[in-house]
Amino acid sequence: MSNREVFASIIGAFFATLCASFFSNSILEADNMPMILASTGASAMLIFGIPHSPVSQPWPLVGGHLISAFIGISAYYLIPNPILASSVAIGVAMLLMHNTGCMHPPGGATAVTAVIGGANVHELGYYFIIVPVFFNAIILLSIAMAVATFREKNPFVID
Repeated sequence: MSNREVFASIIGAFFATLCASFFSNSILEADNMPMILASTGASAMLIFGIPHSPVSQPWPLVGGHLISAFIGISAYYLIPNPILASSVAIGVAMLLMHNTGCMHPPGGATAVTAVIGGANVHELGYYFIIVPVFFNAIILLSIAMAVATFREKNPFVID
């Protein structure tokens, strides 16, 4: 990336994570916010730092997090041991992301967060998929698409 693109990426990642953090904190009033946003930070590193990578595209970003959140919540409800539930969630999420073409490594953190995220996450149940996971992914994607207009080659435009 050129220096201009690196600068735009840094500013974009900053604003995207700031907006996602503000959203999660305002809507959820989450005491455990850093854990909720761990996978969002990792996604920001990917979509802004290596925007042309297959794991940084819209479907992997959104689909990977949604699938992983669903699997993590389900594992939490079905498997009483959190270590086993987290391990199962990672494996099943990886399998489903692979089979649906939406491999996004930070989704693994989303799956684990759904299992070990604490009372704030567990109280949300399957709503966790929408708030904060889906909304955070959309916030990141929207800002990444805006930043892409400053790139020499837009990673979201098919040539």
